[in-house]
Parts: sequence; C-alpha cells; structure tokens
Amino acid sequence: MKVAIIGAGKLGFKLAESLTGRGIDVLLMDSNQTVIDKINEHLDVLTVKANGLEVQGLKSIDINTYDFVVACTGNDEINTIVCTLAKNLGCKKTIARIRNPEYMEQLDSFKKHLGMDYIVNPDLATANEIVRYLSKRYKFYSGDYAGGEVQLIDFPVLFVKEFIGKKIMDLENLNGLLITAIMRDGETIVPNGMTVLEEDDFLYIIGKSESIDSFVGRYKLNVSDKQVKRVMIMGGGKLGYYIAKQMMSLDLSVRIIEQNEARCHYLSEKLDKRVLVIKGDGTDLTLLEEEDMASMDAFIGATGFDEQNLLMSLMAKQEGVNKIIAKFSRPGYEQLIDKLGIDFAINPVNVTAGQILKIIRGGKIVSVSVLLGGQAEVTEVIVDESMPIVGKKLADLGLSKGIIIGAIVRDKEILVPNGQSVIQAGNRIIIFCLTSDLSKLDVFLKSNAGGRFHELRNRYKGFGKTL
Repeated sequence: MKVAIIGAGKLGFKLAESLTGRGIDVLLMDSNQTVIDKINEHLDVLTVKANGLEVQGLKSIDINTYDFVVACTGNDEINTIVCTLAKNLGCKKTIARIRNPEYMEQLDSFKKHLGMDYIVNPDLATANEIVRYLSKRYKFYSGDYAGGEVQLIDFPVLFVKEFIGKKIMDLENLNGLLITAIMRDGETIVPNGMTVLEEDDFLYIIGKSESIDSFVGRYKLNVSDKQVKRVMIMGGGKLGYYIAKQMMSLDLSVRIIEQNEARCHYLSEKLDKRVLVIKGDGTDLTLLEEEDMASMDAFIGATGFDEQNLLMSLMAKQEGVNKIIAKFSRPGYEQLIDKLGIDFAINPVNVTAGQILKIIRGGKIVSVSVLLGGQAEVTEVIVDESMPIVGKKLADLGLSKGIIIGAIVRDKEILVPNGQSVIQAGNRIIIFCLTSDLSKLDVFLKSNAGGRFHELRNRYKGFGKTL
C-alpha cells in the first residue's frame, strides 16, 4: 500500500509516524524546506518539497500509483483542491481534513463533485469525545469498545493505595480485568505478573464494562453521581462551537467565554439562545468570578493555546468544579498533564489520527485509538476467517510482549482471554499494542489472501532522503 500525506503539520507528522514500519510506503509532501528537514531528522519516510496544489508536483510523485492521499494542511480549501486534483490524476482514495462548520452541511456534495472519498473533522471528533466523557460518572479517561460493552480506563495507582508495592499477580479484585500498560516516568511498560506497582504509576485497565464499573465502585475511584447540567467553555473557536451545539440537544446550560467580538456575534447567531456567549478574557479571574465558575458542573479549556487551557482548568479544579477538561496539541505535554491532575486532557491530533488510521487500514478494522501520547494504540477488529490467528490458542501465536489481546467478543459474550483462549472467525477482538510492535501486529491481522505484504514491508528502507 502507498499513502501520500500532503501537509507536514502536527497531524501529518503523527500520521507518518503511525504508518511507518507497517508494510506501507509513506510519502510526506510539504512546501516548507525547514519542515521537511525536521521530518527527515525524526522519521524514516520519503519526503518531497513541493506544493500539493500544483499538478506537476503531484505528477512528479506518480500520484496515480497511490492508494490514498491524505490532505491535512491547515486550510480546508487547499485540502479540497488537493483531493480533487489527486482523484483526477488517478489516486484511488482521498481523505480530506475539513474543519469549517459551514462546510459540514455540504459533505455529500463535496464527496460527489470534488473527489473526496472520506472527510475527517478534528474539532467535531474531539467534541464528540468530550461530550461522551461528560456523560460518564468517571472523572478519568474511559474509552468504549464493542458498542460500550468493553472499556479501557486509566488512573493513577494512588487512587488505590493498597496496590502500591505489590506484584500484579498478588492483586485482588481484578476478575474480568486486565492491566494492559503502566505509564512510569514518561515510559510505557507492558507488565507481567511479577511487575511491582510504584506510587507514581498510571494504570491502563481493560475489561467488561460491568467489571470496570464494579472495580470503580469498589475502590471509589473519583466517581461522581452528580449529573452535568451547567458547563462553561473557555474559547469559542470551532471546537467550542461543536461542543456547544451538541450540548444544545442534551438540554444543558452552556456558557462560552470568547475574546473576539466578531466571533461572539457568529456564535450568538448560530447557536441556540440557551447558550450564553460572553465576550471576555477566559483568563480574567474577576470575569470568571462574576460568571460564577465555581457553580459549574464542568469546565472545558478549548482555546487554541495549550497553556491557557491547562492553567485555567487547574483554576477551575481549585474552585471545586466537578469535571475538568483541557484540549492540548503540543507533543510531549502528556507527562506534564499526568502530574497536574487534570481530569481529562484530549489531543485532537491523536483523535483524528485514529480516525484516518482506521480508514487506511480498512477491512475489518472497527476503530483505532491512539493512546499514551502516541506510544500505543488500541485497535478493535472483526476477525476474518482468512487471518492467521483463527483457530489458534493465544499462547501459540508467538505474540510480541507489546501486543495484548484485552478482550474477545463472541456471540454477545465478553471474554477476557488467557493463553488457552482460541480466536474464532467472526469474533470481535480489542487489542492493545505498543507503537513499536505495530508492524508485528499487522502480520497477525493480515489476510492470508494478501501476497504483497512482506514485499512492501521491506521496500524503501532508505526512506528519509528528500527528493
């Protein structure tokens, strides 16, 4: 498979990083030489300095030989034109990042007339995740799989102090649950029974939703029975707009604080009267006091500035707001966020990358979640009868240490597997995998009917030189 990524910003970089080493030929195009040089320093992919809007630039890379073009520049119109050109020149499938709310009502026309096969919207996808989180009782991250029947949660081990200093094999009350990973000092550890938990660890646990609920209730893990009714959003950009629009249908009271006067008028015109738009600086403590931030059930930092979102989320937490959410996009902030104690920090780049990876990998892939700052993925797969894992015990598959099958869904039954479990065709499996082992995972999920996988996986080992 060949994938061309047009635009080497945060999303383009993350996609290239996620696709590298997976039997996929990746090309990254950008018109900025400085950006290209940075990519070459960090990633082993083919780079091209060119403008994706120029037909000659696309022809020079033989765009007609590519399976996918992902247009992810920072401009919706450019992404649209790139997809149109690439499709007309023979590229099989195109994916465009489109963020403007005005365009979302015209997606069918875009796909029909402008050559876009798939459209992803980072702000809308992020808003969906935030609203889903607000509907949960938990104050920490919870990912849903298999239609909500399986969950993955993460929380500091300090929430369950009796776990500290114990080996995983000696822990009690983990029936139906599996500790898939530990974040320790910024590094991801895939534990075994002999792993000893330390007080600064973050645990990632997967299992049946009912087992997760039972575990959370038993240890009273930062759970609130208070329903979210009043929400304050700092930042009235595209993300703030999408969050507020979704909350309108849930009959919630929403306040948006936005500095730009023109943007305030736009929000007032587009959103329901139940959404109160306030012109002001979201970092102004006097304003926040006047707007009674302390009485809110949730606070969302949704500006374009990571530092503001994190700082004011901490301020809201100190004021006693029940649920705190902060948007961030800068790589490397995950470790800082873990130490700050923010309830839920979300990176739109990771959310969008997961959506695009699902499209590119196609087939029986149901969902892809990028976790741990990109150090791991959780993939939900419907098992095809031609996959090499069918009919074999997990113990006999020779899975790498960084690959953990956390759950198997079979005939509406949720199984937490062990080494003797056998995967059958038609099963839905949820897999935790370190990024470093993704290429090995692909081998197990690849249909035996495919004949070019190993050939493609070994091609272009010298990627990284600019054309």
